[in-house]
Amino acid sequence: MLAEGTAAPDFSLSDQNGDSLSLSDLRGQWVALWWYPKASTPG
Repeated sequence: MLAEGTAAPDFSLSDQNGDSLSLSDLRGQWVALWWYPKASTPG
């Protein structure tokens, strides 16, 4: 678990065009990250 104010770890994912994008690619820009539990899991 990350504490409030802790920098998020770098990760990569595909955008809507299938191009790879890393969190580090956005360094210096405002970024909103949203996490949610996997569907149909308790909690």
